[in-house]
Amino acid sequence: MDTSALAQGRFRARRAARGSVTEGAARAGLTARGVIYLLVGALALQIAFGDTGEQADRGGALAELAQQPFGAVLLWALGIGLVGMALWRLSEALFGSVGQDGRSARKRLLATVRFAFYVFVAYSVLSFATSRDQSGGSSDRQSRDATARALELPGGQWLVGAAGIAIVAAGGWIGVRAVLRKYHDKLRLGQLSHRTRQLVDVTGVAGGAARGLVFAVAGVFAVRAAVDYEPDRAKGLDDTLRSFADTPLGPWLLVCVAAGLVLFGVFSFAMARWRRV
Repeated sequence: MDTSALAQGRFRARRAARGSVTEGAARAGLTARGVIYLLVGALALQIAFGDTGEQADRGGALAELAQQPFGAVLLWALGIGLVGMALWRLSEALFGSVGQDGRSARKRLLATVRFAFYVFVAYSVLSFATSRDQSGGSSDRQSRDATARALELPGGQWLVGAAGIAIVAAGGWIGVRAVLRKYHDKLRLGQLSHRTRQLVDVTGVAGGAARGLVFAVAGVFAVRAAVDYEPDRAKGLDDTLRSFADTPLGPWLLVCVAAGLVLFGVFSFAMARWRRV
């Protein structure tokens, strides 16, 4: 028996098995992300039309989900999906991602950051599923507390200011890439009909632009908190969304941003279906 052929066969089998697990984890994670954005967008729409009883952030989305039939099952499914997202990003950091520069140091670093972020998100969701208690509080309080602790550090103002600028830059990067339809590089476009591709582009461009805008505005508030040395100026997702209603355009700007977040949720479902992993 050819031992080298046998070894190659085993390697291919392991790679195929790892690929199947990674693909399943990625698609579950993208679906879970879509659910969260759909719920946050829907809560923001309620705020825009005068219902201010719920927080338009991840905590509010989880509370809303918990109230549905089989809420506990849905929460656990969401948390497990986000664990899948974290594992997918970890695999990208370790083995590289799709695309010509998928194994570059920049892409691996970005995947590592995303892995750390989704570990935190998955942990918060599973903790909520276990206890139904958001011990960390709303995103607004968490943001203010984290900003206050950072400002107390040596050079804290510079640290918070740099973080805010980084968030603004990330928001701009997200929005610009969405408008330029950079996500096409990751989609199996050959599997999409012309009509389906148009619908995906509507959700990808509008949803990505809204998501980028929310990130950028949150970053601006962080910079203001650093400049004024006032932690209360930092805002979480809920307060950031509510701030759109305080502009001269009134609640209609919040309606547009909220609708964009709903569209990004739908886009996440499309990515779960047609993204190359």
